[in-house]
Amino acid sequence: MGQAIRYVLRQWCDLTRFVDDGRIDLDTNAVERMFKPTILLRKNALFLGSDEGAEAWGIHSSIIETCKLNAVNAEPYLKWVFDQIAMKLPRSEYEKLLPWNAPPESRIKR
Repeated sequence: MGQAIRYVLRQWCDLTRFVDDGRIDLDTNAVERMFKPTILLRKNALFLGSDEGAEAWGIHSSIIETCKLNAVNAEPYLKWVFDQIAMKLPRSEYEKLLPWNAPPESRIKR
């Protein structure tokens, strides 16, 4: 019991941060619900046929879920990414292709 109490006291600042900043959610349920379909499909990666296929599937799933979190429509976004790569965008500039840098036309209107 003492070990648990010491742990809580060491983490107290982080545990009570939401009290000082009302923008912080008390839980991560919304984010966890967004990733649930991908997590449920995780077993399918076992039957992709190769390690390379499983890795590609993982990357694709991560990109799609990141698009959802950033209110980006994945289909036009991926077309834009592939067009940029086809136009010989240097690898050193690939960071510009991340979903939060998507052009306005691929954003989801809310």
